[in-house]
Amino acid sequence: MKLIRFFMMAGLVAGLVAGCGYHLEGGGYINEGVTRVAVDVFENKSSETRAGMSFTNQLIREIQAKTDTAVVDSATATRKITGIVNAITFSALSRTTSETVVERRVTALVDVQLMGPDGEILWSVKNLSSKESYTVDPNKVDDEANKREAVEKIALRSAERVVSQMMTNF
Repeated sequence: MKLIRFFMMAGLVAGLVAGCGYHLEGGGYINEGVTRVAVDVFENKSSETRAGMSFTNQLIREIQAKTDTAVVDSATATRKITGIVNAITFSALSRTTSETVVERRVTALVDVQLMGPDGEILWSVKNLSSKESYTVDPNKVDDEANKREAVEKIALRSAERVVSQMMTNF
């Protein structure tokens, strides 16, 4: 009787783990059969300079760190990833007075596509949204640094989500 219970519990646990889509992070390709990919610099439609480069660099790092897919130049790749930073917006998160903002929220909207050799879209996401808050500094130089750091965090978070979704085809 104990042996039957053991096998029932083992089967239940195996079913739950398989059913929830649990898998170990790392390894595997970003999409079925994509062993090499080129990553184009993201088009930047936002008013934030270098946002396109930030999102591109973070995506490349994430692909290299978490997958077996090699990032190569466009000449040797049969597949490529393109992206657009549609918007980066800033909003007041907290204030000390009606005129003094002490914390802002940065929100980014990004489109990403994985394209095949014939230009067909193998995978895409539109308006992927990521948010981060930062402390406003009265010193303009320090405030710009805080803002830039928040944009980098959003770029990293977006890259993590894109790679995760590509790998699970979600």
